[in-house]
Amino acid sequence: MNTKTNERPPVTPPPEADWLDVVRRNVTGLRFGSVQIIVHEGRVTQIESLEKTRFPASRDDNGAPQK
Repeated sequence: MNTKTNERPPVTPPPEADWLDVVRRNVTGLRFGSVQIIVHEGRVTQIESLEKTRFPASRDDNGAPQK
């Protein structure tokens, strides 16, 4: 980045980035969760996946939710 004019240099993205395949695989493998893409200076540098495990709500013997 040019600090005098505060302009960003032009960024030319690769035609088909490998990171896109990683994101696709991570999203396809998730049932509940998120995929976060980290970008530094216009480049994808990291991909984080967070998978959540959900449990059904607990019920008492009468079928009412427990407190």
